[in-house]
Amino acid sequence: MAQPLFAGPTSGSPITMSPDGKLTVPADPIIPFIEGDGTGRDIWRASVRVLDAAVQKAYRGERKLHWWEVYAGEKAFLEYKTWLPDETVEGFRKYLVGIKGPLTTPIGGGIRSLNVALRQMLDLYVCLRPVRWFQGVPSPVKTPEKVDMVIFRENTEDIYAGIEWEAGSDAVKKVVAFVKENFPKDYAKIRFPESTGLGLKSVSKDGTQRLVKAAIEYALKSGRKSVTLVHKGNIMKYTEGAFRTWGYDLAVSAFRNEVVTERETWIFGNQESDPSLTVEGNARQVEPGYDMLPPKAKEELHAEITEALKLLPTHGAGQWKTKLRIKDSIADITLQQVLTRPADFEVIATLNLNGDYLSDALAAQVGGIGIAPGGNINYLTGHAIFEATHGTAPKYADKDQVNPGSMILSGEMMLRHLGWNEAADLIIKGIDGAIGAKTVTYDFARMMEGAKQVKCSEFGDAIIHHMGA
Repeated sequence: MAQPLFAGPTSGSPITMSPDGKLTVPADPIIPFIEGDGTGRDIWRASVRVLDAAVQKAYRGERKLHWWEVYAGEKAFLEYKTWLPDETVEGFRKYLVGIKGPLTTPIGGGIRSLNVALRQMLDLYVCLRPVRWFQGVPSPVKTPEKVDMVIFRENTEDIYAGIEWEAGSDAVKKVVAFVKENFPKDYAKIRFPESTGLGLKSVSKDGTQRLVKAAIEYALKSGRKSVTLVHKGNIMKYTEGAFRTWGYDLAVSAFRNEVVTERETWIFGNQESDPSLTVEGNARQVEPGYDMLPPKAKEELHAEITEALKLLPTHGAGQWKTKLRIKDSIADITLQQVLTRPADFEVIATLNLNGDYLSDALAAQVGGIGIAPGGNINYLTGHAIFEATHGTAPKYADKDQVNPGSMILSGEMMLRHLGWNEAADLIIKGIDGAIGAKTVTYDFARMMEGAKQVKCSEFGDAIIHHMGA
């Protein structure tokens, strides 16, 4: 039997999943961590001190995180000649909740991305990206304080799990020939078949609905007012368009008494403004082009309004105004409106590529990727890996210079995921205080008037100081 590459944890107790699907967290949980490559070493040293200090201050020694280092990336390759040891994956699988720094992606084939590999091996189907502004953080927009969103980005499908065939390869020639023979209308859309690379992305009903379910449950639990399904369904009708349809279907089937769709709000509002309104009269207000609709479309609209009006006992008389609103938005319009109307968005559920663009664009509005946290979660099994969302920036490695905010805030997310909200609140208090005092790393200092520039480790010290006694 092969010997393990590295030893298991020497102290602490495992987090487990109870039969009712909830995490059971001991007072001494084992937390696997990957230090990370490049600047990961700097930000981890600062972050672990902040996390431990928050737990100590919140619980006065009654609780403690027991860190267990596991390996991936350059450190794993140099030490164990493998980029992602089996023991690392099994460690996260066994102990459920962990945290990691940024990792180098191997060059030259094999694993396309270590981050993606971990997400897929553990089926971490939600990429959770909260985005909020801290008072005093420099921003390129006028009202960054209006940005307070949580993005649920699907983590296992779409282009990150896509299949590609390289232009000119035997494989792509077979695919092109297959399309030409079996789907001639689709083949006609390939402009230059001899020099084309092809990609295939998948979007499933199961994958969509478990993501949307998690987003709605989060919104209801945290008192949010809306969930927006972001998609490009006007162009990709059977993938992104299906994501929208399946999302709405899940919302109204699983959460009927707690939610209202945006179109239903129009119907209820019309009926309350004029109780004598007929179904056709309501339809004319919902659809301004009503007279132009073909008969079948009119029938479908009438049926939609009739079904909505059956909800008047639970949603009428203004009750719908207190429900969680489910709406949707085209991806390109969303990228514009998160700039111009950020207060309209609270919880966003979207596919992988859209979520990638949105989360980084929003991070830029509130201070940059250096302070943007993230978590990869499977709410069904309890597995979760929280992570710094930026790259390794090797030229800054071991200089004690970069902003550790992304890692620290990812740790704050992890504490909140464990139910240790008191410690998480202290971290937010500490970051608010440090930034409010203009004690910041170089990335913020160069854009803030009167700032005191500090090292990565010193920013950690400032956060701990501002947690208070």
